[in-house]
Amino acid sequence: MRISFLHTMDGNRQVFEQAAETLGLLAEDLHHEVRADLREAVDRTGALSDELRAQTNQRLLALAAGSDAVILTCGTLGPAVADINSQPVPIVRADVALAAAAAEVGGRIVVLCAAESAIESTKRLFAEQAGNSAESVEVVHVGHVWALFKAGDVQACLAATASSADEAYEAGATVVAFAHPWMAAAAGLVQKGRRPLDSPSAALHAATRRFNERSGHA
Repeated sequence: MRISFLHTMDGNRQVFEQAAETLGLLAEDLHHEVRADLREAVDRTGALSDELRAQTNQRLLALAAGSDAVILTCGTLGPAVADINSQPVPIVRADVALAAAAAEVGGRIVVLCAAESAIESTKRLFAEQAGNSAESVEVVHVGHVWALFKAGDVQACLAATASSADEAYEAGATVVAFAHPWMAAAAGLVQKGRRPLDSPSAALHAATRRFNERSGHA
């Protein structure tokens, strides 16, 4: 199974490769395209314009031409996928896959979000996916984690992420979800509850499941 990724951060390449390795997928079957310019254009204009939606979908469809599934790892560009009426292969939004995985667990869902700019869209997405299946959905802003991430202090950033997850579990969370792909490495550091959900693993599970459904394997 060949999977292509459209990233807007080069650092996400490694995060998704690690998740793929855990699932037994081969590195040679993964293809990465990094288009930081698309995310930067949204940041400059403050909106995902029709032109940027079209550019995003052009890249997704180009990747689909040589793949069995495509994963869009940037939540900012995610809404563009809705414009693709007929997907030649499964095109998975990593953020939607994460929210759907949390909804499957249900109960009290707590989402850790480091970037303040992503809080509102994250709330909408998780609430939409959860519907009536969850008791509650809470998005917690962990600004101190974002500060460490931007400072490049990776170990402290991951430790702070894990600590925030532990606090959420101690406060009664059924499941914790990490809003950003780069948080995934903190999952193994969490001690108080079930392993938190991360978007790289959720997206790869969704992509392989949809591929198998289309192929009639499962």
